[in-house]
Formats: sequence, structure tokens, C-alpha cells
Amino acid sequence: MRPLSRWGLGARLLAAIIAVVLVAASTALAIAVVIGPVLFHDHLLLAGGEDNVVEHAERAFDDASAISLSLALLAGLATSVVVSVFLTRRIARSLGSVRQAAGRVADGDYAVRVPEVGMGAEFDDLARAFNTMATDLERIEQTRTRLLADLAHEMRTPVATLDAYLEAIQDGFERADAGTLVMMREQVGRLARLAEDISLVTTAEEGRLSMRREPVEVGELVSAAVTQAGARYAAEGVELTVRAPDDARRTVLMADPDRLGQLLTNLLDNALRHTPTGGRVEAGAERAGGVVRLRVADTGTGIAAEHLSHVFERFYRADSARDRAHGGSGVGLAIVRSIARAHGGRVTVESEGAGRGAVFTVELPVRNPANASRRRD
Repeated sequence: MRPLSRWGLGARLLAAIIAVVLVAASTALAIAVVIGPVLFHDHLLLAGGEDNVVEHAERAFDDASAISLSLALLAGLATSVVVSVFLTRRIARSLGSVRQAAGRVADGDYAVRVPEVGMGAEFDDLARAFNTMATDLERIEQTRTRLLADLAHEMRTPVATLDAYLEAIQDGFERADAGTLVMMREQVGRLARLAEDISLVTTAEEGRLSMRREPVEVGELVSAAVTQAGARYAAEGVELTVRAPDDARRTVLMADPDRLGQLLTNLLDNALRHTPTGGRVEAGAERAGGVVRLRVADTGTGIAAEHLSHVFERFYRADSARDRAHGGSGVGLAIVRSIARAHGGRVTVESEGAGRGAVFTVELPVRNPANASRRRD
């Protein structure tokens, strides 16, 4: 039997009506059983003769019925009033707490919560739904506040650099020579990349990321990303290798090649930023049933355990000074997660700690396992 605390509002109202009816019926029955025979007996004694027996019997029946029905109606009315007042006050109190909480949320207080009031499953579900909404709004507001603060911090350096050089040129202390113009273009490019990255990750998290799906071979994706990153790795003195079995290379995904290329590029760029000269980075792929795993493993600075669950958040940095010095926008890994999710996959990270390197793994589903492989021409 369902516990009383899980009764719905409809069941509670029905129970209240049944209680009123039972009180009225019990009252009528009690009157009929207790008072009816006494009235009937008194009328028989008053009859005084056979001719008056029928008349007094009818009067006894009418009196007993009238009294029992009147008292039953009065008892039912009193019970219904008491029950209605009780339910009305409980419902008003419950809705009042929700109304007050909603008003506080409208004023920006997202920490407010509504307690469960025990007025039925519907009210408890409403309270839980409201609390979930308030929790989400509180989290979103915290993220928005941190996002604006981090965005302002990211923009401050290139904007301040541009402003300083422009002021120096204007005052005649600096010349707009080739080196100065290159530096200024780099700062403008940094701002443009930041704006583009923010737009991309926001669009993806809102589910509006445009996708152009087509058959794409995993080997081609990995090779293209490694080739594109090769020059940067060589300039930093970091070894970049590829390890992918033939079955993984020949696996065909129905995916957006540009988006997956961006995913791998971001992972390789992230690995390069955190791997010192003389280190190694390995890009790989493997097939496991209906899933393809893309891996980027490095021998770099690693990630402490307390940071692992946050590395895919926008602007989160385990080592903020080092990342900003290397020009990262702070949303590269957030973009990786968004692109992986848009393809029905996920991304995870593993690290044994600071100085022990890190391994990023992207799992992507193979939509058509029977036709997921083809040989190169």
C-alpha cells in the first residue's frame, strides 16, 4: 500500500469527502438505532387504543427520520467545514511558500529552497522541481559571473598591449615598424580567436552547433591533425608520434570532419602547451566494438587529482599563469567536450598527478558497424 505521504492531492480530497459521508451516515445510523426505537415506543404508549396505533407509528417514524437526517446533515456540514478549512490552510501555506520562494528567485536569490510540505505527491514533486530549477539557476549564475570575470581577464592583456603601443605611436615614442605591426596583429588575432572560441562553445552547449555529417575515415582524421601540428611540435622540440592499428584507421564514422579535426587540433595544442622541450606526445586511435577511441597522451606537466573533474570547464586552469603565458584561450577543452557530445560521444582525462603526463580519450560511436570499415584505394 502506498504510504500516506505519497498520496496525491486528488486522493486526499477524495478521502476527505468519504470522511464527511461516513460521519453523516454514522450519525444517521446512530440516531436511527438509538433514538428511533425510543420514539416509537413512546408513541405506542401514547396511542392508548388500537385506532391510534397506526397514526402514532407513522408519527414515530417521521419524527425519528427527521431527527436522524437533521443531525446527520448538521454533522456532515460541520465535518465538511472543518475538513475544508484544514485543507485550504494547508494548500494556501504550501503555495505561499512556493510563491515567496519564486519571488526571491525573481529578485536574484537563487539559494532559496522550498521544503517538502507533505500535502501529496503533486506538491512534493512541485517542491523538488522548483528546488532543481533554483539549483540550476544558481549554478548558471555562478558560471556566468565567473565567465564574465575570466573573459574580462583574458581580454585585458591584449587590449592593454594594443592601447599601450597605440599611445606610444601617437606620442612619438614608438614607430609603427614591421615588428610592432606584427605584434599588434598577434594581439588582435588573440582577441579574434577568443571571440570565435566563446561563440563556438556557447553555440555547442545550447545545442545549436551546425553539423555537416559525412563518411570520414579515422586514419585520415588523425593523419591530417598530426600533419597540421607537426611544424609547431618541431619548433618546440617535442616529439609527436602516431599509433593506430589498421582496423581503427579503416573505421568510417558518420561525422563532421571539420569539427573532429578541430577536436584533435585542440587536444594536440593543449598537449603541446603542457609538454616541455624534449617531451613526447602520442596521438592514437583504437576500435572497441561499436566505439572508436581517439587518444592524445603526453609526458608533460600532468594534472593534479583535484583538477581532473574541472579541466573541461570554460576558462578553468590548473596552472593559470602558465596557460596565459602560452596564449591559450581557456575554452579549448570545453570545445572538445562540446564537439564530442554533438557526435554522441564523450571525452575523459586521466593523469597520475603533477609531472606524470596526461591522457585524453574521446569515445565516438560507430553508427553503422556493418559498413564501418573500408580499405584505402
